Amino acid sequence: MPDPISWQLALPSFLTALIGGYLLGAIPFGLVLTRLAGLGDVRKIGSGNIGATNVLRTGRKDLAALTLLLDAAKGAAAALIGGYWGPDLMVLAAAGAFLGHLFPIWLRFRGGKGVATFLGILLALAWPVGLVVCLVWLASALLFRISSLAALLAAAAAPFVMYFVGGQQKAELVAFMTLLVLVRHHENIRRLLDGTEPRIGRKEKTP
Repeated sequence: MPDPISWQLALPSFLTALIGGYLLGAIPFGLVLTRLAGLGDVRKIGSGNIGATNVLRTGRKDLAALTLLLDAAKGAAAALIGGYWGPDLMVLAAAGAFLGHLFPIWLRFRGGKGVATFLGILLALAWPVGLVVCLVWLASALLFRISSLAALLAAAAAPFVMYFVGGQQKAELVAFMTLLVLVRHHENIRRLLDGTEPRIGRKEKTP
């Protein structure tokens, strides 16, 4: 029978992993990159989101791709750094990074919808799961040309794949992240039902 956890010893490292992951995840790369490029505040166009899909609406495919890469990388980095000290810290650091992206303190807790960071975390937790989810997203995006629908389908598949590949602890984290992805996409879900959700590649001018 495993020994009970000593919270007095474990709590400082748990908090460090969670807070460290949060601070890394809270870096708003989409906003930083568009401002550096002289495109203004990406939150004032399209969906108002700071993620890659909304950055793409500026017409800058390079910035959108870089935003996607960096948002995924910060989630993966948090998970891998935490994982150096064990699976529990890996999960906590990954959860912190995901929450940081969704609710960054620097932007009054109004962040992105978490899809790229979600995928980065999956690749770090168990790369075959991340690969499967990426393929689901890509196939859905190519088929339907609607980013939010592709994200929802990929996120919905993730907990089930993770359960069989990565185990229960990681699957529980992924299920938690999937729930938050669905909540953050509630407006997209409504527009999908109404048939008014915008398609990938639509360009909108920055005021």
